[in-house]
Amino acid sequence: MKQTTLALLFLFGGVGASAQTVAPAKPRSSAATTLKAAPASLPAIDALLREYTADNRVPGAIALIAHDGKIVYRKAFGVDDEATQKPLREDAILRIASQTKAITSVGVMMLYEQGKFQLDDPISKYLPAFRNPRVLATFNEKDSTYTSVPARSEVTIRQLLTHTSGISYPVIGTKEARAIYAKAQIPSGIGTPGGTLAAAMNRLGPLPLMHQPGEQFTYGLSVDVLGYLIEVVSGQTLDQFLRTRLFEPLSMRDTYFYLPAAKQARLAVLYTEDANKKTAKMGPRDGMTPDYPKAAGTYFSGGAGLSSTIDDYAVFLQMLLNGGEYQGRRLLKPATVRLITSNQIGTVNQGQNKFGLGFSLTTATSAAQTGLSEGSFEWGGIFGTTYWVDPKAKIVALVYTQKYPNSAGGDLAGKFKRLVRQVVIEAPASPAK
Repeated sequence: MKQTTLALLFLFGGVGASAQTVAPAKPRSSAATTLKAAPASLPAIDALLREYTADNRVPGAIALIAHDGKIVYRKAFGVDDEATQKPLREDAILRIASQTKAITSVGVMMLYEQGKFQLDDPISKYLPAFRNPRVLATFNEKDSTYTSVPARSEVTIRQLLTHTSGISYPVIGTKEARAIYAKAQIPSGIGTPGGTLAAAMNRLGPLPLMHQPGEQFTYGLSVDVLGYLIEVVSGQTLDQFLRTRLFEPLSMRDTYFYLPAAKQARLAVLYTEDANKKTAKMGPRDGMTPDYPKAAGTYFSGGAGLSSTIDDYAVFLQMLLNGGEYQGRRLLKPATVRLITSNQIGTVNQGQNKFGLGFSLTTATSAAQTGLSEGSFEWGGIFGTTYWVDPKAKIVALVYTQKYPNSAGGDLAGKFKRLVRQVVIEAPASPAK
């Protein structure tokens, strides 16, 4: 339960505000038009987002809802920059942090389809630094020394995809992992543009796991390890691989680890809360500077490094909802998408959910609380970005903000989920004119 709480903290960091509504931007030739853009007026959604931005629970918020391949809602509210009152635009580029994980996981599954490895192969077959893993036994808080015992099995690729490997996180992981990883200079992947994925993952490999492989869900750097696997197997940097295999085929023209100069002005301002829990522009913290997407970086974090637009990510999700095909191009086989979106952790739980290969999966229990259909798949990012796909309702929905932590507006995502079902799925059809 402790790990689940940390995972949720990492994901749903916040949301916050200002009452200014921005007219929908002209549809671009990439994401919006290929999703049959026809944004409608959904007053209940407008009211929710206007409320949170007007009260400054989040300075700005962007939402997109697609139903049956057609965009039915796409709007931005509030401001990008409180100091200048610059409106937040729908084509703003936001730090999507852990939403990077799903993209990297799909990249792994593309290589799986090519027969480059099997899901139950030990990761050490490809990354020798992870050979003969050990599990933490005792830990001394005074000096971060520890003892360990041999793991009962090697860590597998499937366990990395499901966060059951035993690898935790710096900064937000277990107290033991935070100390051990800090001493070994293991980066979190957010705002760490220097160095290389290879060097960091080779330092991580010999460090102890927090539990025996496969025994529980522990949110951590597993997908960063998979990013390095992609580099080793493909012979490309993770940045090059994702660009050629996913971003270019899907016309995701605004998705980057590090933004080109021509697009840096579109990066939204990142906010936090001061000591009085008032919204304030975020400064450097936890070794991260908020403007890291503008760096000339060399570190490509498979778990947290990307920035993107809501349109680009909607296209990625629509491809999965389509069973791996988008705009006449097949990126994954339908059987692979079914594998990705089915329970891969057996009797282990991720809160009230199960977990597939890169996504949290809605169970009957959680469906009753969230308004999503059982089998929906979802995740989000620490700076207040959330998404889900509801295959039964044929819904792709996203709500983006840029604030962490966010005690005032952190419940926006939950309210948005419930409201989307009410206004899109359960609303009575309009009478024919």
